[in-house]
Amino acid sequence: MDARIFEIVSYAILKAYYSEQIIYWDWNFNDLTEENLKLYKTGRTNANDGGIDFVMKPLGRFFQVTETLDINKYFLDIDKIQRYPITFVIKTEKSENEILKKIEENAINTYTVKAIVKRYMDSIEEIINISNLQIILNKLIQDGKTKEIMDEIILQSKVEFNYDENDD
Repeated sequence: MDARIFEIVSYAILKAYYSEQIIYWDWNFNDLTEENLKLYKTGRTNANDGGIDFVMKPLGRFFQVTETLDINKYFLDIDKIQRYPITFVIKTEKSENEILKKIEENAINTYTVKAIVKRYMDSIEEIINISNLQIILNKLIQDGKTKEIMDEIILQSKVEFNYDENDD
């Protein structure tokens, strides 16, 4: 599957999933605001622009979509946001534990100072793999969110593949 399609589908699933979650926040306990989480795409898919793929409001969570387990890619993504916590959405069937173990093993082989490796590993907030996405998607389907997800996939695909309905 094209990497762009994985990113688009992941975004549509996660956008629908997080939109159901509510947080309560404010600067003052007595003035709490109720707000649904919102996931935003930050640019074109697979743009190689060095940017972060998704950002969540109001929590400020960052998401990076990837197909690789290359440690240099992960640490570069972590560095560009100054080791702010980041969630990786990874196109793999490997389990979360396998992924984290592989990243850490590669990091130890690359950076022999364990404190550096720990700082990078601590920046990984969450790993979302294909299995996680399937579980989320199944829940959303049961909740009647199929049309919402498909509409988002169509919208994002039109943007990504420069489709204009007026074209022949």
